[in-house]
Amino acid sequence: MASFIIKPANLRCVVRTSRLFSEHRTRKILCSGRSYATEGDNRVPKIYTKTGDKGFSSTFTGERRPKEDHIFQALGNTDELSSAIGLAREFCLDKGHTFTYQLDKIQCILQDVGSNIATPRSSARESHIKKTEFTAQPITDLETWIDSFTKELPPLTNFILPSGGKSSAALHLARTVCRRAERSVAPVVRSGEADPDVAKFLNRLSDYLFTVARYAAMKEGSMEKIYKRPD
Repeated sequence: MASFIIKPANLRCVVRTSRLFSEHRTRKILCSGRSYATEGDNRVPKIYTKTGDKGFSSTFTGERRPKEDHIFQALGNTDELSSAIGLAREFCLDKGHTFTYQLDKIQCILQDVGSNIATPRSSARESHIKKTEFTAQPITDLETWIDSFTKELPPLTNFILPSGGKSSAALHLARTVCRRAERSVAPVVRSGEADPDVAKFLNRLSDYLFTVARYAAMKEGSMEKIYKRPD
């Protein structure tokens, strides 16, 4: 599970996976790196801090919680989802699919999803909320991509099993991880600790992954496996 450790002295937010929170903005730059380090502080943080050795970790607000807390469950599932999409992306790149830039963008947005989840509103100051706010624009982008792919796909008349080549199967796997991430984020949102648009984004993302998996299979000329009741 990704562990978010806060250094209040210089406001550096470190992720165990050595990634910094990124900030999604609809600009030319796909992923704009966000650093909470004080200006002029170029020290490289160590990957290990030992602050989680006793089973507790920190939110972006500086609150210490047990690692099994629902906040960290949601963060871990979201991190796993990004990894699953990254693996699927590699298969898609091998096949020359033109939609991989969308997967790149989605992985960056998932960093912003994590930032928002890691900032529980019950302990957040206005400055925290401003840095980690999540907007509805990524949801609109997903819907646009889904509609575009759907226009090219044959009508869905049967249950589709995860199949259709490595790209498609990996995207289906990412879809199932997305559903789990959504289930773990739902109670966080219901409790008012995260923005509602975070849950909406994950819900729409699973629809996108299902659609793009079918699209990948179609473009590769791979047969999708249709559900048939066993004899």
